[in-house]
Amino acid sequence: MTELALETLLEATLFGSGKSMSVSELSESLGYEQDEITESLGNLQATMKRRRGGALRLVEIGGKWAMEVRNEVTQHLPASTKTDMPKKLLKAAALIAYHQPMHQSRLVELLGQKAYDYVRELAQYGMIQRRKEGNTRRLTTTRRFSEAFGCPHTDLRKVRKWFREQVTDAGLFDGMQEVDALQEVGEDGLIQATLPLEEE
Repeated sequence: MTELALETLLEATLFGSGKSMSVSELSESLGYEQDEITESLGNLQATMKRRRGGALRLVEIGGKWAMEVRNEVTQHLPASTKTDMPKKLLKAAALIAYHQPMHQSRLVELLGQKAYDYVRELAQYGMIQRRKEGNTRRLTTTRRFSEAFGCPHTDLRKVRKWFREQVTDAGLFDGMQEVDALQEVGEDGLIQATLPLEEE
């Protein structure tokens, strides 16, 4: 039997697994040295970028590699093939990403009692982490959130900065009436000041 190229094996492994994998995980699974895996991932990523009409791309997020559908293709897919979380959760997810680390009590102030349900569902989707802090919970985004939104970072500060840049570039808060949503949540979870979007 003809031996397959490592790039082919990596593409099939990542596509078949349906999840992100680190270089060490791929090395252990495929039996190649980590430096070979790293080099081949770079080659595969470049090859996939050059493919005309390709539906998938290879991305690295927080040290893990994954296959995902290109953004320009996603919008054309039938709804039944998408694994997106319900739209009702997007506002809560956006506020958490924008203000993180964010206290659940603050999210409730912004969205009302339904915020408790949103937080629970977001956690079930693996989009956020909840950590008990006093009488409330501290909410932050997860690796799954970064993968779902195409964010190249997993560190919460970098995710927050990246998300704010996306919001600013898209003009989502232009003329926004809900001024509270533009306020900064400090490390202690308290509202500090009106957010200058270009900071950090």
